[in-house]
Amino acid sequence: MRMTRRTTADGPAAVPAGRQVEIFIDGASSGNPGPAGVGAVFLDGKGAPVARLSKYVGETTNNVAEYLALLYALQEAQQRGWRQVSVKTDSELLARQLSGEYKVRDPLLRLFHELAHHLMQAFERCAVEHVGRSRNAEADRLAGNAVRQFRRRTVLWNRRAA
Repeated sequence: MRMTRRTTADGPAAVPAGRQVEIFIDGASSGNPGPAGVGAVFLDGKGAPVARLSKYVGETTNNVAEYLALLYALQEAQQRGWRQVSVKTDSELLARQLSGEYKVRDPLLRLFHELAHHLMQAFERCAVEHVGRSRNAEADRLAGNAVRQFRRRTVLWNRRAA
């Protein structure tokens, strides 16, 4: 699988290492399970986008896609040296499972939950907060775009094979 990274002209230097970054994440599955993608938007302290992430993650459920969006976003923040992250998600399940309000019953989600907590410990500060869908529109668009781009490639490939 290929990861698509989109950055602004300022790229990784836009938010100096050690600074806080706000990350809006979303996972999308067309069908449940179905083709899925993840999206993330990274904002500097002034609310300006400094990086975007859009990636197709295969056939999976929406809940798995939400966790994968979080894991990819945390890894990206860690690779760029950002030490304080504030993650915003429109997945109430994800936010409440990470806060301990909801139990994690599904074995695969439990694994992703443990990985997320492990990654979160690497930051000076890391918080995950539930936000309404209207505040998460760009991450949602990026996740949906990853699925649509995969479908377009699949349709083109099928047409060539016929």
